[in-house]
Amino acid sequence: MAFPISRINGCLRSELGCNDLGVMELIAQRRRVARMSDRRKYADWQRWCLLMSTILLLQGCGLIYDAVTMVHPLTRDELSAICARERLRVGISVEPFRPFVFPAVYTDEGIRVTGLDIELIREIADALTTHCGGQNPIVPTLHVTRFPDLFIKMSEGQLDLFVSSVSGTVPGTRPAGLWFSAPYLHDDGIAAITQKPEIAERIWTQFKKQDGKQDTLTAVQEAFAGLTVAVQKRRSSHLYAEANLKRIRMVICDSLPASIETKDLNIDVILTNHSILQYVTKRVWQDWRILTQIDGTPWILTHEDLSIVTSDDHRQLQWFLNNLLFRLEESGRLKHMHRRWVEAEYAPTRRATTEGLPLEVTQVPEHYDQGQCRLAE
Repeated sequence: MAFPISRINGCLRSELGCNDLGVMELIAQRRRVARMSDRRKYADWQRWCLLMSTILLLQGCGLIYDAVTMVHPLTRDELSAICARERLRVGISVEPFRPFVFPAVYTDEGIRVTGLDIELIREIADALTTHCGGQNPIVPTLHVTRFPDLFIKMSEGQLDLFVSSVSGTVPGTRPAGLWFSAPYLHDDGIAAITQKPEIAERIWTQFKKQDGKQDTLTAVQEAFAGLTVAVQKRRSSHLYAEANLKRIRMVICDSLPASIETKDLNIDVILTNHSILQYVTKRVWQDWRILTQIDGTPWILTHEDLSIVTSDDHRQLQWFLNNLLFRLEESGRLKHMHRRWVEAEYAPTRRATTEGLPLEVTQVPEHYDQGQCRLAE
């Protein structure tokens, strides 16, 4: 029995089904649909992989970020760092320069150091406590080292600042990378002491020769020619002598006490800050005398101001220090501190007990080692 064949929807069809061509077209259509579905699935899979990769990458970046910040914390300004640390790292010279820093003393509360510079450090710490919110005090911790090494430690970031009767106005006293504050002591200067009356007579003779010309440098150079002059290593007196006193026999000492105690070099004159010499010749080494002009006024070789030193990068701390020093000067506090430590009569050990700062026991032996003197090359 035959069945009629008709074309329906483009398919040659009998009542029993499509012919082979229709079947092939149907299969091809289904393959196209399958391929489109596969491409969509592949695209979805790519997007999923990209999303997961991004998530993993971000997590990895976070781990790397955390690792980097653990090794090298994000830079923040130095005042915020001090507030977070709750400590102010302060360098002071191991060589005591009375009355700015006195030798450490043992008290019932432990080892203490006192002096004008120590009182100034306390003022800075108190002002920082207020700046940081006042909830926890900013504690000053003293780092004691040889004077020339203070500049190295400051440059290496081991200190926030240092205070050691440092001059910022004498040429050569400002190393690159360091910043000197506004003065906390104005109009100090380099002066001289001697044990020998004939040295004073020699100087007066040179001043008389000036015949009113007031050429102080020439008088100094002529008066000191051929003398053995002691200075403290890399301090302003050392720099002054190197630059101006070419005809002396210069002795370089690690400290002022070393200059006093050295006997074998037959020192004629010692140079250092006038404020220091004013104090020690009255109360410590009374057999030494400050050299004066004919009218009895102290013989100042050059003027200098004393400053606080910090890093040249610490701009916030620089403004903080200068603003604080301005307030202390305007209020008369700095003058009071100068009178209290340089001019007044007092017992340093008693002040150390009541207002001194603690010093680590490990630093005491070096603190009492005043070093030695040697002839300059």
